[in-house]
Amino acid sequence: MKVIFRLILLTFTLGIFACGQEKKIDTYVEQEVNDSHSFSNPRQISVSHVHLNLKVDFDNTKLEGTATLTLQHYKPADTLWLDTKGLDINFVTIDNQTEKINFFLGNEVIFKGKPLGIPVTATTKRVNINYKTTENSVALQWLNPAQTAGKDFPFLFTQSEANLARSWVPCQDNPGVRFTYSADITVPKNMLALMSAENPQKKNETGIYHFEMKEKIPAYLMALAVGNIEFLATGERTGVYSEPAMVHKAVVEFSEMDEMVKAAEALYGPYRWGRFDVIVLPPSFPFGGMENPKLTFLTPTLVVGDKSLTAVVAHELAHSWSGNLVTNATWNDFWLNEGFTVYIERRIVERLRGKDFADMQAVLGMQDLKETLEDLKKEPDQTKLKLNLENLDPDEGMTDVAYEKGYLFLRLIEETVGRQKFDQFLTNYFNENAFKSITTETFIHYLEINLLNDELGFKGKVNIDEWVYRAGIPANCPKINSDKFKTIESKVSMFMNGSKAVELNLQHASTNEWLHFLDMLPLKLNTAQMIDLDSAYQFTESGNAEILCKWLRKGIASNYAKTNEPLAYFLIHTGRRKFVKPLFVELAKTPEGLEKAKLIYAIAKPNYHSLLINTLDQILEKQVVKM
Repeated sequence: MKVIFRLILLTFTLGIFACGQEKKIDTYVEQEVNDSHSFSNPRQISVSHVHLNLKVDFDNTKLEGTATLTLQHYKPADTLWLDTKGLDINFVTIDNQTEKINFFLGNEVIFKGKPLGIPVTATTKRVNINYKTTENSVALQWLNPAQTAGKDFPFLFTQSEANLARSWVPCQDNPGVRFTYSADITVPKNMLALMSAENPQKKNETGIYHFEMKEKIPAYLMALAVGNIEFLATGERTGVYSEPAMVHKAVVEFSEMDEMVKAAEALYGPYRWGRFDVIVLPPSFPFGGMENPKLTFLTPTLVVGDKSLTAVVAHELAHSWSGNLVTNATWNDFWLNEGFTVYIERRIVERLRGKDFADMQAVLGMQDLKETLEDLKKEPDQTKLKLNLENLDPDEGMTDVAYEKGYLFLRLIEETVGRQKFDQFLTNYFNENAFKSITTETFIHYLEINLLNDELGFKGKVNIDEWVYRAGIPANCPKINSDKFKTIESKVSMFMNGSKAVELNLQHASTNEWLHFLDMLPLKLNTAQMIDLDSAYQFTESGNAEILCKWLRKGIASNYAKTNEPLAYFLIHTGRRKFVKPLFVELAKTPEGLEKAKLIYAIAKPNYHSLLINTLDQILEKQVVKM
């Protein structure tokens, strides 16, 4: 009766609509939810399973089909509220009925999209939403053949984190809501579809692929990739997907994945996701990696020929415990995903590459954190582990604070209680909270009960409140040192005191050592110093994007002409935000650089994902010039 009354009231207020047609509402009263970035009402009605039946249309760059959502009712409610962004809802039906029902689509809310309301009763088991994506479906990146490695076929990939799953699937896009999913995806017959699910390893003749994700995941871990893709195994449970032009190089680069899985299991218990496969995407992918379960997405900038950047793979694997298995309940708790993952990543790396390598990674992470803290000095609240992102894009919280300050907090706990005890604690934590989403407060309660008891004074030594709820880095921060980096620092001192670059004898330095060397040098050098370094070590020609990015930034600051053309090429052909953003920031510091940045951006923008575009638009529109 309540549903009927509501429909009559809306019809009277807004005008008469044909059954099944979209109804606009001017206001939306949020239901009681866990997440301020979601319109959904999972405390009343939760989605337990999603089935997708979608066609991938490259000609019109859209997905079209039906999402069937299975419901679980907890409290009386006459409306299921879902998240959408940039979706065109065609019609909605319920259960096995064919009659189209009215649905309610609210106004656009910044950072959230539009609420989709579907009238239901306590006996409604499923809702069926027929829809198509649009040019505003920002999770999707459609690439034409020229933007791929092979140049022959188009490519599609998704990026759902943080809250962009709603732009290709109407869903409860809330990390506190977990569900299983299945899908039937139709693609051109000469292409392969893959998802964050059980995957095929070769193309079929029909172009229709079925997927099952039997473990419960939050919406941000739903993923899809379609293209001319091949698979090669690297072990019994691991393998690499990529375009044919890249797949053999990628297999060599990531040949240690099986060993990584075993190392992680030895630390924190069984890997629970079946296979650990990766896909190397085209260069426009905006991140180093994305931990989509069963199919990690990776940037091609990791494929450099010497396995020096594969710690990113260890990081994404670590998410199989921290993030995918135990998930942050809201984006305010993002450090629970990333701080734990950085800690586990470095433990995996230490087992495979040794303590020196892990120590160097930790020092580099600390340097990144210090730079981030400097950037955020006018926004101290953003340097807390527990964030308040209400009315902000959750992407704003995805800084080095969550990653590196979170890591330091966990390392402090390890050093306080001892590694063996901390490892057992983490193993228990993952087992007891498996396939759950938790808040910072839930973790702290678990930590205090199970590890930092007052009997040995551990709690006072750690000072949880200062680490989690206060800005900056506490005084009891662990000391991060690397013996190998001390040698590098002496070389920097020699160079700055007049020694020639060739006299430093750094020809055989590792990637980590080069990164520290470049970090320790002043950002701005004189032309003679830049020429000397470049002549000795060929930085401008480096095939390692990590090294090249730091060098190009110095080239901008130092007005080193030789880097101008490589800089433009790099920015046009690389979409990884970690590299692109600091280079545009550096360019925008002078009027001449800003003008150059705008010219490059006009060419590069079609190759960038919407997440990177949003970042760069803010940088270039502000036109903040620091003289």
